[in-house]
Amino acid sequence: MSRKIMVATVKPFAPVAVDGIRKIVEGAGYELKVLEKYPDQQAFISAVPDVEALIIRSDKVTREVIENAPNLKIIVRAGAGYDNVDLEAASEKGIVVMNTPGQNSNAVAELVFGLMVFMVRRGYSGKAGTELKGKTLGLQAYGNVGRNVARVAHGFGMDVLAYDPFVSEDSIRTDGVEPVDSVEALYDRCDFVSLHIPAIKSTIKSINFALMSRMKEGAMVVNTARKEVIDEDGLKKMLEKRTDFRYVSDIAPDCKDELLSTYPDQVYFTAKKMGAQTLEANVNAALAAANQILGFFEKGDTAFQVNK
Repeated sequence: MSRKIMVATVKPFAPVAVDGIRKIVEGAGYELKVLEKYPDQQAFISAVPDVEALIIRSDKVTREVIENAPNLKIIVRAGAGYDNVDLEAASEKGIVVMNTPGQNSNAVAELVFGLMVFMVRRGYSGKAGTELKGKTLGLQAYGNVGRNVARVAHGFGMDVLAYDPFVSEDSIRTDGVEPVDSVEALYDRCDFVSLHIPAIKSTIKSINFALMSRMKEGAMVVNTARKEVIDEDGLKKMLEKRTDFRYVSDIAPDCKDELLSTYPDQVYFTAKKMGAQTLEANVNAALAAANQILGFFEKGDTAFQVNK
């Protein structure tokens, strides 16, 4: 009996991506099960008892999902972030959890500049704006996305700084980026700060008033990471006290409506999270997820495991 691999996506992959997954999975002799646009979490829970591998996007793999999947051996989150998976519950059951780092990085990087240009050109309203050339961009975290943002920033003629205590200064300098030794230094020196940090205990609500208020006049924070890293009370205070400050994100905060009505010229939010919403990123992440599952089953490859 062949292994059963399930794609569970309430927000489906592009059809070409699903076709690619099917070709990889069935070509290896495995069975593919596709659960798309499911109506609620219970439908997801009810679909997993016979699956050995899961490919997901932003779908929530809760403890209940895991406990209802006795055959499950691997979960691959097609994308970089994996805070939608209960890692503790997976580890307790010996389930390997992976992500697909780097597959969405260029898409996110391009979105960063789409948001920045939209804001500095004042929403294309016909009013005079400013340029990115000659400005200083700070990257908070220098992983796959940060590196791509730096690459694009150089094309705009920007100076780029980065703060990441987990990446060596030499590695950062190799890309023509200046490392700084503290997050405060990053905010002190930059016209723009682009966030690429995960939502973990140490980062949740870490982008607060004290930090943002260090920025230059006319500064902007761009958040394509997670909404939880923003201290919303601090953001409100910043927008109130600094009418020159702007905040733009593809993850709307809980206070979105209040901010849009009170500070319409200082904030902008996309209709939904857009970082990975390109055909190329969609396909790249989907195929990577399928190949990682095959590598795990056939070679024991756990290179991208996140719950070690």
